[in-house]
Amino acid sequence: MMALGGIGFTAPWLLLALGLLPILWLLLRAVPPAPIKRRFPGVALLLGLKDDETVSDRTPWWLLLLRMLAVAAIIVGLAGPVLNPETDKADGDGPLLFVLDGTWAGATRWPQQQEAIEAQLARAGRLGRTVGFLTLTRPEPPVFQSADVWRSRLAGLVPAPWQPSADMLASAQAALADAGSFDTVWFSDALTYAGRDDLLAVLQSRGTVEAYQTAANVMAILPPTYDEGAIQLRVLRAVAGQAREVTLQAQGRDPAGNARILATVPAVFEEGTTEATAALVLPSELRARITRFDIAGGRSAGATALSDDGLQRREVALIASRESREVLELLSPLHYIEQALKPTADLIRGSLTDALPANPDVIVLADVATLSTAEATPLTTWIEEGGMLVRFAGPRIAASDISRVDEDPLMPVRLRAGGRSVGGAMSWGEPKSLSAFSNDSPFFGLTIPDDVTVSAQVVAQPDPTLATRVIAALSDGTPLVTRKTVGQGQIVLFHVTATAEWSTLPLSGLFVEMLERLAIASSAASATPDALEGTTWIPRRVLDGFGVLSDADTLPGVAGPALVVDAAGPMLPPGLYTSGDRTLARNVTTADTELTPASWPADVPVRGFAVAPEQPVAGWLLSLAILLLLADVVASLALSGRLLSRSNATAAAIAALFLIAPPVDAQTAEEEFALTATSELTLGHIITGDAQVDEVALAGLTGLSDTLFFRTSVEPSAPTGVNLETDELAFFPILYWPITPRQPTPSADAYAKLNDYLRSGGMILFDTRDADTARFGASSPNGRKLQDLAAPLDIPALEPLPSDHVITRTFYLLQDFPGRHNSRDVWVEKADPNSEQVEGMPFRNLNDGVTPVVIGGNNWAAAWAVNSRGGPLLPVGRGYSGERQREIAYRFGINLVMHVLTGNYKSDQVHVPALLDRLGQ
Repeated sequence: MMALGGIGFTAPWLLLALGLLPILWLLLRAVPPAPIKRRFPGVALLLGLKDDETVSDRTPWWLLLLRMLAVAAIIVGLAGPVLNPETDKADGDGPLLFVLDGTWAGATRWPQQQEAIEAQLARAGRLGRTVGFLTLTRPEPPVFQSADVWRSRLAGLVPAPWQPSADMLASAQAALADAGSFDTVWFSDALTYAGRDDLLAVLQSRGTVEAYQTAANVMAILPPTYDEGAIQLRVLRAVAGQAREVTLQAQGRDPAGNARILATVPAVFEEGTTEATAALVLPSELRARITRFDIAGGRSAGATALSDDGLQRREVALIASRESREVLELLSPLHYIEQALKPTADLIRGSLTDALPANPDVIVLADVATLSTAEATPLTTWIEEGGMLVRFAGPRIAASDISRVDEDPLMPVRLRAGGRSVGGAMSWGEPKSLSAFSNDSPFFGLTIPDDVTVSAQVVAQPDPTLATRVIAALSDGTPLVTRKTVGQGQIVLFHVTATAEWSTLPLSGLFVEMLERLAIASSAASATPDALEGTTWIPRRVLDGFGVLSDADTLPGVAGPALVVDAAGPMLPPGLYTSGDRTLARNVTTADTELTPASWPADVPVRGFAVAPEQPVAGWLLSLAILLLLADVVASLALSGRLLSRSNATAAAIAALFLIAPPVDAQTAEEEFALTATSELTLGHIITGDAQVDEVALAGLTGLSDTLFFRTSVEPSAPTGVNLETDELAFFPILYWPITPRQPTPSADAYAKLNDYLRSGGMILFDTRDADTARFGASSPNGRKLQDLAAPLDIPALEPLPSDHVITRTFYLLQDFPGRHNSRDVWVEKADPNSEQVEGMPFRNLNDGVTPVVIGGNNWAAAWAVNSRGGPLLPVGRGYSGERQREIAYRFGINLVMHVLTGNYKSDQVHVPALLDRLGQ
């Protein structure tokens, strides 16, 4: 492409024709205009006369200029002029590789990056260059294809919630081994990482490299800590600059369970610094509700810090058999427990009757043997509702008859009388050490110090259930810690005292670690590889690159040390991990994270994302040429005197009438809508006012209509959008209603039409489109909006879609109903409780009605949606499993339409043999 004065030309050689314009000017100047013929009888007297000095008329200069401009516009238009031309990389003639960092650091500016990528694809497509993509956070061998193919896949490119690791960059270099020569366009997220320079050297050895990089300063929030009675928050930025204030938001659940911002606090970057801090002081009840901290305005996983047990300090009630005196503090039954729990828990001191109304998380009884009925009954109820009772043995329990013959309800095992101690009748001879913790013990993996010994204990009676309740034992196999489950809670017994009288355990760090493993104490600071050795953590909720938290699905468990040591990646995504009753947050950042801005060599040009898109103007110039030629025709007619002849005047008047007068509609807009909707079966979607959602809904119904046409006898016409306020609903057998949080609430008249539509046999498919983040209900903004929209509607009682519902077999046999998301939370009208199931039948004998509503959040339209070429518009899953999910989504849509059109006819007895044969019965 050649650029002249900010305008590029795809065929610049055509501009040479402009040099012929002076010659054309002279030729046109020499050719006179056509003479005007006037018939006058007296002219006959002049026949035969000859004028030797004749001067021919010439074409007016302004008409010649008009013609020159028309020819010039044609020449320039055919030369392919383009505004905002980009000539650095797209003007090559070989393959073009797009390298994307694809990290969380670019998530906030991801839309701008997508626009820059699309602009580069347009230029490469115009020049016929093949394009390949290499995403460093998910490296795969690049496949060089046409730019148009990649343009349709841009929606599937999303940032990852991690940075490229050394292994990922090694895989990226290996993927380029057989790629040959190519130019590179690198879309950077403005942060550097180990191994980046080596990859850049490899790319430069294959061709030229150009970088596109965001100008925004990358910011990230570090994991929160709790210190000195306040939540300590730290924020980093990549580039030190002017003083700036950012707002940090603490988000969580209010008492009603709704997600909201619970508190905000400012953090100020001083001029020339890259770190800002803030302290947030909150009551323990409010602090326990916090689930995450966000940088206001940030839209990335790095701008989010998840909260775990480190902030949700547990309330522990400490109750001892005797009160300690100040001079005997070290001999107090609760001294060592209090010292172990004080940094990580909120302690409650007092009697048991005073502690229970406070509903603590844990109650510790130190050598408390006997409880009255007034204490035991509410304590048992509290445990069954999820509380944890931790008991420590001592002289009182050893001397009592508690749990001797029959197991006491508040003891995990039966006990022998008297206990076991050095120098007594049952002397051990030497203090015993601890045995290694078994695999099924919550203490598995903890290191047992050599100096931890036990000199006395309360011994458990042999029992068939004893082996399953022992979670720690001595070297001779006698139980040290036992546990049993009661309702939703549990009872734990340490068979030694909470002081150093019977063992050295309370003096060791192992004692604190054991309390943490039991979830009595919780501290993120203790999440060290050694402390987590032997544990397995299951991912429950994971972050994506934009900072959105979603279910972890089937991700495998992670070993405890790897959870805090290994770099985040596909098998270790940031999120919330659980082990037993403990929760640990693996954030994108750690306490040692540093943000280092990316730098580029002098021979690599760097551009910003704000690239003006190329604008071809050939069409405008050719249109201008046509208008100029039309003007030339009119001017020539005017000069020859033929413009205002009677016939021409009549034709001009008629043309003017057509141009000025508006066309007369043969029918009103309402009649046109009715004819369009009723000429063939038409699927409709409710217009929400969100252009993007409405476009996807229309594309989705288009894909479903095409599938119905090719697979069934139904031949639907093109789908259409439906305005609840103005359009008639009775023309549509089924309406698809995508839910958006900000769509307007229909008027009372619209609700009246909707209720008439539902009562007359129509069906509405409500789609909250949020099954990847929420379930049916008010757990998401879309779910709450659905409840508001559906409140005035006459909707019957609903139930989850039963496995024998007719929708599961109207055309295809289905058990799952996925869309772009895969959730079985689909709700339909509740069946008659008196519906009978005949013996041998796989389903009940349902009535002939059609469920008026189907509610779910699987985003079905996105799975059905097709582009103008009939291909999938949006990605679903990955690989074969994703295409299989899309196929099941189409089948579900076909079943819905067939159910609306045919009712519950598949419940008729005539279909039983065929259905039983298909079901394999």
